Amino acid sequence: MDKRLAKRSNTRKRRVMRVRSKVRGSESRPRLCVHKSNSHIDAQLINDEESITLVSVSTLSKELKETEFCKKSKMAAKKLGEMIAQKAKEKNISKVVFDRGRFKYHGIIAELAQAARSSGLEF
Repeated sequence: MDKRLAKRSNTRKRRVMRVRSKVRGSESRPRLCVHKSNSHIDAQLINDEESITLVSVSTLSKELKETEFCKKSKMAAKKLGEMIAQKAKEKNISKVVFDRGRFKYHGIIAELAQAARSSGLEF
């Protein structure tokens, strides 16, 4: 691997671990992990004590497959935030810990978080 690419990869991993070292999910308060790629957004509620995913939504989900929310956008992030909050309420989860990963808290990540908050999740 090129030295430049190795350094970029190492920097990303360090940034993720810096955020994740302060954030742990439990059964009573799972971790809301958000990931975005070039074309899609994923959000999961994870119980780190048992290493299981409790709830997951994505722009690749069946519900969003043939809608305008199937690509990465602020509208899609808002819809995902509402969906993850609704699914969390079905599992009796009201409090979560937000994990932004290596992404800055602005734009799509902030939109998803605000939609989840306004739909009833506390973090």
